Amino acid sequence: MLDLRNFATAEHLKDGTAVTVRAIRPDDKPRLLAAFRELEPESIYTRFFAHKNALTDEDLRRATEVDFERDVVLVVTVGQGEGETIIGGARYDVFESDGVRSGEIAFTVEEQYQGQGLASRLLRHLIRIAGERGLARLEADVLQRNGAMLAVFSRCGLPMTVERRDDVIHVTLTLAE
Repeated sequence: MLDLRNFATAEHLKDGTAVTVRAIRPDDKPRLLAAFRELEPESIYTRFFAHKNALTDEDLRRATEVDFERDVVLVVTVGQGEGETIIGGARYDVFESDGVRSGEIAFTVEEQYQGQGLASRLLRHLIRIAGERGLARLEADVLQRNGAMLAVFSRCGLPMTVERRDDVIHVTLTLAE
C-alpha cells in the first residue's frame, strides 16, 4: 500500500512544464493561501459553489492537516524549496452510504494552468489511491457550466453516471462492482 503522507511523483504538463504531484503537508498553509489569492472569482465559485474572498483558518486546517485515511489531498506544484508554488489540487473525503465506501472529490486548478491536464492527472492518482483503499465509488457535484471538469470525468475511463439537480450535475464514477 502507498505511503500517502510521503507520496510524490515528478511529471510534465502538456506544455512540458515540470511539476510535482505530491501529498499536501501542514506546512503548505502559506502556499495554499498564495494559490487561493491567484484564483479568479469564477474558479473559486466552481470549486466552493459560493463566493469566498479568503480561506479561513479552519479551511486551511482542513485542507492541510489530513489523515490520508478519511481524507486524501494531493497538490501539484512548480518550483522547489522556498520557490515551490501550488498550481492545483484535488481531494476526496470518505463517506459511507448503504454500506458502500465512497469518496467525494473536488478539484482546483490555477487559471494559467487550466487545459494542461492537471485535473486528469490528479484524478488518475485519486482513482488509484481510492481503489487501493477499498472505495467503490468517487462522487462529485459539478456546476453544469463547468464543462471542462465534466469532460475530465467522462474521459477517465471509469463507468460514470450523472444525475442533474438544477444547475448541478452529480457525477458517480464506479471503481469496483
